[in-house]
Amino acid sequence: MTDRLLPYDVQGGGPARALVLHNWFGDRTSFDSLRAHLNDATGTYAFVDCRGYGEALDHAGAYTMEEVAADALAVADDLGWDSFSVIGHSMGGKAAQLMLLDAPDRVRSIVGISPVSAAGFPLDGETWELFAGAAEEPANRRAIIDNTTGGRYDDAWLAALVDRSVGRSSTTAFRAYLDSWSRTDFHERVRDNPTPVLLVVGAHDPALGSEAMESTWLRWYPNARLEVLKDAGHYAPEETPGPLAAAIEAFLAA
Repeated sequence: MTDRLLPYDVQGGGPARALVLHNWFGDRTSFDSLRAHLNDATGTYAFVDCRGYGEALDHAGAYTMEEVAADALAVADDLGWDSFSVIGHSMGGKAAQLMLLDAPDRVRSIVGISPVSAAGFPLDGETWELFAGAAEEPANRRAIIDNTTGGRYDDAWLAALVDRSVGRSSTTAFRAYLDSWSRTDFHERVRDNPTPVLLVVGAHDPALGSEAMESTWLRWYPNARLEVLKDAGHYAPEETPGPLAAAIEAFLAA
């Protein structure tokens, strides 16, 4: 079956509503550190597990960004939300844009945390093999996480992210999502979209940092702005949850 409502949980009761989509390496528990810093009086956040991850580990599907977007909109329907923002981390940022295209009257704004652009993230040669092989090989996952956080963390920190990634994602879903987030390109569909966008990236992320934002998102969304977290790499929800929460809340309150 592909029509089951995805597992999700809600935090807070404030007026700023947001659906929150996780990254390739983590289910919705990857936001646990961030959640401790959010003000429940100002925001209402719905954290969703994509198919093949977390509590949706056994949910069959096509494992595409289009499916993630449709599933997340079904969660909004279940909540009775007629309008909301979408927060997407890495691949979740690509799915957020498809939600905007599918429901332009409902998506008020997007927060992209080191987000993949609408053009994807092309990977060639050895880099593609590293990423594709990460589905079966935990050492590949470790190498990717280490690189995209600037090589600044010890074995224990890296092992914790790898172990969560392996334990809370299915190999099939993990591998399939790679094709969808990295290789599909719909950027012409979002060009000149006036929706407000906040891009939050880490200064130590060589893959999806400020340069990547300037060549993609900031060209296509005229109402996008960029915020750089000086102490973060690609995993700001875990690396710098306090400053990330502050940036999100200030944007959603505007």
